[in-house]
Amino acid sequence: MSDAEDAALAQRHRERMQRKKAVVDAGIARATIERGVVVVTTGNGKGKSSSGFGMVARALGHGLRVGVVQFIKGSFATGEEAFFRRFPDEVSYHVMGEGFTWETQDRERDLRAAAAAWDKAAAMLADADVDLVLLDELNIALKYQYVDLAAVLAALAARPPLQHVVITGRAAPPALIEAADTVTEMNVVKHAYEAGIKAQKGIEL
Repeated sequence: MSDAEDAALAQRHRERMQRKKAVVDAGIARATIERGVVVVTTGNGKGKSSSGFGMVARALGHGLRVGVVQFIKGSFATGEEAFFRRFPDEVSYHVMGEGFTWETQDRERDLRAAAAAWDKAAAMLADADVDLVLLDELNIALKYQYVDLAAVLAALAARPPLQHVVITGRAAPPALIEAADTVTEMNVVKHAYEAGIKAQKGIEL
């Protein structure tokens, strides 16, 4: 490529980026509302809880107080639990599940665990001192009707105005998706498990 062609390419790139910056700046200028948001991560792909805990870390970096309630999970130790329990003054961390439903094989036991988890979650959603609430795998509890969807929607609607809520798990119900501010669906392209690779510390655990 000649010097003239390089210069023309650079100029076209500069002009495209200028137009893009104008669009981005205009969008930022229009976004003037400051309030708590509900974020839902769902879908069959990996990364839903990882995303939620990333937001927990981000909140802590800004000096916010965080509450975590884990539905369903609970039968094995995870790196995120071990890490965030290092910050007891900033993170109220509660593992309330008794394992995946195919492991417990006991609906009544799952119902009791989910009810206790929801009681803890509802208290956090009513507490203005909790800036961000992570409800990990709540979508699964909703899917199996272990937790009442209407109660969840009511608690989200009545929560403190600046409180953020992150809800994870497959099969988010349509009504929750409608109520949320931000929804991301994670899809599977490839997963190491399909090749016979077991769950790894730092990746799944």
